[in-house]
Amino acid sequence: IFRPATAADAEAISQLVLAFRLEYLLDPTGRGAEEFLASVSAEAERGYIGSTRYSYLLAEVDSELAGVIALRDGTHLFRLFVARKFQRQGVARELWRRARQALGPVDQAMSFTVNSSPMAVPVYKRLGFEQTSPQEEMHGITSVPMRLTESSLPPGIKGSEPIT
Repeated sequence: IFRPATAADAEAISQLVLAFRLEYLLDPTGRGAEEFLASVSAEAERGYIGSTRYSYLLAEVDSELAGVIALRDGTHLFRLFVARKFQRQGVARELWRRARQALGPVDQAMSFTVNSSPMAVPVYKRLGFEQTSPQEEMHGITSVPMRLTESSLPPGIKGSEPIT
């Protein structure tokens, strides 16, 4: 089931993001990443979900959170996490396709950005994103800046295609 997130989902979203913390934290204890960790708390997620700047979509399997995607300002991929047991089943691709489709028609020159964890770079590359600069370390986390131009979206995830 794919559905928009509500404030009641904030705790589960936070827990899903934090389940991957060892893949993006520079220090496994979280030292130096306090500001970032606060930004993925349930309280912070509730704030994002309630803001018009963010659009969240969840994937659920038997009432269990399988994945989440969030766009900020319609152009920045703010969250894309799939629970480990649901990875490699097309959940990320379908979340991205549906989130993109929800934007409606966009200019072919439009681009999307993401700050990927190093481990997720292959996933974003399969979605059509390209690395734009070297890996960065800031605020206690590591990320890889990436960009996708609307005109370069791979087949199967363009927003104009019907949902099946």
